[in-house]
Amino acid sequence: MQLLPEGARRLAAWCVVILLAAGVGWVGILLCGEFRTAVVPVLLALLGTALLGPLYRRMVKARINRSLAAALTCVAVAVVVGGAVYVVVAALFHTGAQIVSSLRQASRSVAEHFGAAGTSLDDIAANSKDLLAKFGGTAASNVVSGVSVVAETLAMGFLALLLVFFFLRDSHRVAGSLRSLAPRGTADVVEAMARRAYAAVEGFMRGTTIIALIDALCITVGLLVLRVPGAVGLGALVFVGAYIPYLGAFLSGAVAVLVALADRGFVIALWTLGLVLAIQMLEGYGLQPMIQSRQVQMHPAVVLLAITAGASVAGVLGMLLAVPLTAAAFGVVHELRVRYAQEGPQGPEGPETPGFPGVPGVPGASGPSEDS
Repeated sequence: MQLLPEGARRLAAWCVVILLAAGVGWVGILLCGEFRTAVVPVLLALLGTALLGPLYRRMVKARINRSLAAALTCVAVAVVVGGAVYVVVAALFHTGAQIVSSLRQASRSVAEHFGAAGTSLDDIAANSKDLLAKFGGTAASNVVSGVSVVAETLAMGFLALLLVFFFLRDSHRVAGSLRSLAPRGTADVVEAMARRAYAAVEGFMRGTTIIALIDALCITVGLLVLRVPGAVGLGALVFVGAYIPYLGAFLSGAVAVLVALADRGFVIALWTLGLVLAIQMLEGYGLQPMIQSRQVQMHPAVVLLAITAGASVAGVLGMLLAVPLTAAAFGVVHELRVRYAQEGPQGPEGPETPGFPGVPGVPGASGPSEDS
């Protein structure tokens, strides 16, 4: 090694470090996949805690008991999400026959302009019930596995909700627990890294909520102008789906187009489709990179790459968790870089870490307790 120049030795050392880190990360991903029924609820609960923290802290400041405040927060979220899903599912259930009828009418209109191709579409629409019956018979063999997947998903969702309750209620104890578990002499660094990571996750959830509100408002107003029934419920679905980047907006937009097709006809459905595509383009190329990059302090390209990588590793769940986890990692690296760049042993206390020591919005923040 001494025969190599200094630059080559440094490059080799960095390559070894990168390979080791990549190997450890990949093993960690495999272990998370094996224990997903325990890991996924914890990660979802952390996101939920970051999102619901402001509401919970307002209740605590109003001198509501911590356990009661956490329970009320969880109940409010369950009611909002469940209500939105119920409204949309009920609307689709009652308009299912109308959707099939509208599809047949649309296919006849296409047949008048495109001849044989339109006739084929009309045949497909006319025989849609037979096609669905055949598909159902093919899928009947997978009913047991499908039920098990649904049961597992419901169990993980319920566990995540319980963990949100405990995370909110015991958030003021996090700092003490981290300091007690940290190796000797590293308690300050561990606490600062945890605060940085949590602040980044809070920023992501805050940015996603802003985007979801803008999307839901635009969709609701557009559907009201087009006089599509259930506009408020569809807007609620858009708001909930916005927390799953890209895919959630696509699914909620597809539901809106189908409802418009069933109740308002083919022309209004096309206008609804245009509205959905315009809002999705605004979100994907404008709001998502700009707002998220400001909230989590990452470049828009990094946000897009993180979402793509998360989707390739863990599908929809990876898309949901990729940006907050990447933001948390960036926050930890930034905290370490700033701290070890200082001459003294203490952490930075200037504009480098604004508001983190003693921030009331960060779990376990130092300073006076909210109970005092």
